[in-house]
Amino acid sequence: MLNGSNQQSETKPESKTKTNKPSIVNVAVAVIHYKDQYLLGFRDATQHQGNRYEFVGGKIEANESAAQALIREVAEETDILLDNNTIVKLGRLHHDYGDKQVSLQVYKIELTAEQYEQHKHREQGLEGQALTWVIKSQLLAGAYHLPAANKTILEWLKLPSKITITYPLAHFGTHTDAAAWLQYHQENLASESWVYIRLKDVNSKHLAEQLMTARPDILAILPNDEEQPLNVEESPTANETATGQRIVAKHLTHSTLMQCFDEVGSPTALTQSLSKDHPLIVSCHDIASITAANQLASMRIQQGLPPVIGAFVSPVFATQTHPDDTPLGWEAWSELAELADMPVIGLGGLEPAMLNQALQYGGISVAGIRQFI
Repeated sequence: MLNGSNQQSETKPESKTKTNKPSIVNVAVAVIHYKDQYLLGFRDATQHQGNRYEFVGGKIEANESAAQALIREVAEETDILLDNNTIVKLGRLHHDYGDKQVSLQVYKIELTAEQYEQHKHREQGLEGQALTWVIKSQLLAGAYHLPAANKTILEWLKLPSKITITYPLAHFGTHTDAAAWLQYHQENLASESWVYIRLKDVNSKHLAEQLMTARPDILAILPNDEEQPLNVEESPTANETATGQRIVAKHLTHSTLMQCFDEVGSPTALTQSLSKDHPLIVSCHDIASITAANQLASMRIQQGLPPVIGAFVSPVFATQTHPDDTPLGWEAWSELAELADMPVIGLGGLEPAMLNQALQYGGISVAGIRQFI
C-alpha cells in the first residue's frame, strides 16, 4: 500500500550502504492560469531537464508546507503574490529521471483579472528565466516541450469544471422506455459536455452507442468493460479534443476499484484487465477506496499507461439516487479530497453553482444528474 505521503509512487527506505540512488527532491508546482491562458517558465540549457518549458514552482523546504512553498516560490520567481488566491490541489506525483527523483505536489491557481493584467506582458521572471503565457488548447496538444513528469499533469488539466451523469434507465419507467431515455438525453445534454453514460444494464449498451452517434459533440466517460467494448467510431471530428478521442475516460465503480487489490494491497488479476487505451476515473467513498485509487494511479504511471485523471468522491449531500447513503458534508469530503493523489470531483446532491465551494474544499470539479442536464 502507499506510504503516508500519499504520493503516486511508493518509495521504500533503503540502507545508504546498499544504494547510490539520489535523494528525493520535494517540489511544489503551481499551475497558474487566467481563464484559458497558462503561465510557463523556460528552463535554461544548463539546468536539469533544460531547454524545456515548465510550470512555476520549486523545492519545499523542511520548515514549510507545500502550499507555503508554492506561495514563496511563485513570489520569488515571478513577483505574483498568491496569498489571497484559492489554491486547489490537483494531485501528487513521483518521477524518477534516473539522475534525480522528484516528488511533485501540484496545485492549480486562477489569477484575478487584475493580477493577469499586471503580469501578462512580463517576458522575464525575477531570476532571469523566460516567462510566457500559452493557450490551454495548445498546451494540452503538446505544443510546448515539458519535462516527462508533467505528462500526467496535462491529462489532469483536461478535466472540465462540471461533468454530467445520465439518468438511470429506470427513471423513464420500464426497460421498454429506452427510447424515452435516448430522446431526453439527446435533446438536453449541453453542447460539448463531458458525460458519464451510466447504464448498469449490460443489455442497454446499445443506448450509449446510439446517444454518442446522435450527439457526436459530447465527450463520453464509459464504464470499464473490455469484454464488450462499444462500437463507436473514434476518428477525430471538428468538435473533439486534441486527443481525437470521443471516449475521454473509463469509469471504475467503488466496488470494482476495491476488487483491484486484495486484503494486503497486492494487485489482483482485475487490475491488469482495466482499460489500457483510456484514462480512468474512479469512485471513492472512504479512506480505504482513496488508498486503493492512489495505489492504482501509481501503478499505471509506472507502467506507462493512461493515468487516473480523477476521483468521484461522494456523496457530499443526500441524493435521490442513493437515499440510504450517509452524506459526508463538505468538511469530511475535504478531508478525503486531501488524501487523494489525483484531482477530486464532487458528487452527490450538488449543482453547478456549487463549483466554488468544491474548489475551496479541495476539489477541482463537480458532477451530478438532475441539476446538470
